Amino acid sequence: MLLLDILISGLVLGGMYALISMGLTLQYGVARIMNLAYGEFLVGAAFLAFWLYSSIGISPLAGLILAVPLAFLANWAIYRWLLTPLVRRAKSRGQLEVDSILATFGLLFIVQGIALVLFGGQYYSYGYLSVPVSILGTTLALNRVIAFIFAGLIGVGLYLALTRTRTGTAIRAIAVNPTAASLVAIDVRTASAFAFALGGAMVAAGGVLVSMFLTFNASMGVVFTMKALIVVIVGGVGNVLGALVVGLALGVIETGVTRLVDPGLTLAVTYALFMIVLLVRPQGLFGSAVR
Repeated sequence: MLLLDILISGLVLGGMYALISMGLTLQYGVARIMNLAYGEFLVGAAFLAFWLYSSIGISPLAGLILAVPLAFLANWAIYRWLLTPLVRRAKSRGQLEVDSILATFGLLFIVQGIALVLFGGQYYSYGYLSVPVSILGTTLALNRVIAFIFAGLIGVGLYLALTRTRTGTAIRAIAVNPTAASLVAIDVRTASAFAFALGGAMVAAGGVLVSMFLTFNASMGVVFTMKALIVVIVGGVGNVLGALVVGLALGVIETGVTRLVDPGLTLAVTYALFMIVLLVRPQGLFGSAVR
């Protein structure tokens, strides 16, 4: 059945969007850093998974154990050495957003340039569990199904950590009002650095999982950055549940447009929906209006 096929395939794709977007939600919604280099770390993790599998024979799922901590440490260092001076001098969150856009725009080209030197501009892929499986009559590659399952486990785990732990509560409080959070003894700068690093770890996990079934190259990071940004804004800045729901919905919508209309119109439909939400509900579908 075509509609069931679209739904299942779309949810698999949307699971990747949701996982990637939840990381940007932490970086932008909590630390208030508009990280334009966000997608480059996804591509970097994809290349790491490719190298581990093709050179050493380590499966990408095992590669998560290496890629995620490395990405966490790298993003913590970036926040500590590159972004903290911007945070200290910013007189408002709006100024911090503008400064972070300029800083991470430069970082984008640095990371992308290193990747181009190491791997060139050609496309890469590798065959890992690419055998077909049938789910309710829909045929999917096994690697896509496994990637979706891992993305779901990681995403649900993050959501539970943010809603059921003291650290998660502190992070959500900062996303709502950092000034009020500081008045109840929350270390805003430390928690923001942790949220930024955790967001980097999330996108690295997404990069490893995406590399299992997607062809990629060193210049694709900006595509993932824009998709994640759309999901974050439509879902509501700082709202992890919104990123999860909108990411899944976007995957279904794009798959539906590809199957029923024309694959060339997927980006057009995505940005059209983005503009409609901005006009009708600028705070996002799950966001709260600022008073």
